[in-house]
Amino acid sequence: MDLTLTDLPSASLSWLSLVFQLMALAGCVYGLTAAFLAGRYARRPLPVLTANAARPSVTILKPLCGMEPNLYENLETFCRQDYTGPMQVVFGVQNATDPAIAVVRRLAETYPDLKLDLVIDARQHGSNRKVSNLINMSAQIAHDVIVLADSDMVARPDYLERIVAELGQPGVNGVTCLYHGVPAHRGIWAHLSALAIDVQFLPNVVMGTSLGLAKPCFGSTIAFTTTALAEMGGFEAFRDDLADDYAVGEALRARGGLVAIPTFTIGHTCVDTDLAGLWKHELRWNRTIRNVDPAGYAGSIVTHAFPLALIGALIPGADTSGLVVAALALACRIILCVRLERAFGLAPHPYWLLPIRDILSFMNFSWSFVSGAVTWKGHDYRVVADGTLIPERSLGHDAGASSL
Repeated sequence: MDLTLTDLPSASLSWLSLVFQLMALAGCVYGLTAAFLAGRYARRPLPVLTANAARPSVTILKPLCGMEPNLYENLETFCRQDYTGPMQVVFGVQNATDPAIAVVRRLAETYPDLKLDLVIDARQHGSNRKVSNLINMSAQIAHDVIVLADSDMVARPDYLERIVAELGQPGVNGVTCLYHGVPAHRGIWAHLSALAIDVQFLPNVVMGTSLGLAKPCFGSTIAFTTTALAEMGGFEAFRDDLADDYAVGEALRARGGLVAIPTFTIGHTCVDTDLAGLWKHELRWNRTIRNVDPAGYAGSIVTHAFPLALIGALIPGADTSGLVVAALALACRIILCVRLERAFGLAPHPYWLLPIRDILSFMNFSWSFVSGAVTWKGHDYRVVADGTLIPERSLGHDAGASSL
């Protein structure tokens, strides 16, 4: 039957519906491929230190800012390491009234035989406040190997042993770690945050590294030697970078070696208690990735298979195939989630949250292209094209330091 003029809009939009469905199908293929690669990735053998092998001395750096949920428990996992070599933990804050100081002093009382140092120094060296903290802490580094880890990470007792074994492999200049989400409470927002890590971050990293398309480095863990730090120009070289972890990884690789990623994950405590907090920190993550790899980030739209299929199904003129593709996309997401849980030994997720999670992720992904503004630890920044942070207001430069 011939089309009338009134049929033309619906007919043209039906082609748009088909485009969204095809993108969603590509996302299904991507998800199933990631599920396969995750199993293969997790089965790779890990290097192991022999019982009589010498353990290098290690300094763990923990920059802190404020009282976070589960802070004591998170930091304690790094103090309870089954590591026989010399070990030091350096904590740093930039405010003498920071409540994290009391947590560090409590740890010092609980572990009197462990060398724990606290640096309190308000000096600001650049727009990245975490790196400024690290610059202030660096004078206290006492050992040959440096392990930098964010304050919200949770480590197993063999974490340090595994990191050191990986760093000792030929051609390895640094080590970073995959991580999984650990909800800090039973609220829906913390679970949605954990899902974002486990069903988006993890499979994307596994896919990118397995195919040689990505060379990441994460704040969950960055391990390197004091010699490497000096050759990179110290932490001062990264004082204005939004993606400081990525920049450190690039600098380590520039020395001619690899940044290894072991096949285990450590925990990332998800503390969000409302939609606003979840939205802001995921927006910062997305804009960081967008600045690091603009083309790859734009291309990752196909990973949002379920929302793409829904859009295709809701376009005027679409037939029922859009709903079929949406159901298929959701099934693929569940398969991916289950596969990742089994491959990395993760706790099962509430799968009914997956469609909510996917729609929120797509909305945040889309909004990340609107501007370069980010909120980080209560401070507002603009991000320029090269990834440099520009504070929205001037920052203080008060100086002073103390240690335990």
